[in-house]
Amino acid sequence: MANIKSAEKRIRQTAKRTLRNRSARTRLRSAIKKYRQTEAGKKAGAIPETYSEIDRALRKGAIHKNAAARYKSRLAKKRT
Repeated sequence: MANIKSAEKRIRQTAKRTLRNRSARTRLRSAIKKYRQTEAGKKAGAIPETYSEIDRALRKGAIHKNAAARYKSRLAKKRT
């Protein structure tokens, strides 16, 4: 355990951020799984929702911008 006040604060901050990021990443991964399980004919309609979840995770800082671009690119490639 930390002995210095600033280190204790960092532990508290990290715990809060971890929970926030975990929630955002879980939501993102669920959206991607849901998209992958949709029928072939309905994938075109479901892509904006999935992109929206990717963008939301990016805005919240849960994923890096390149990771978001990679997710979108892979989804677009699988759509066709």
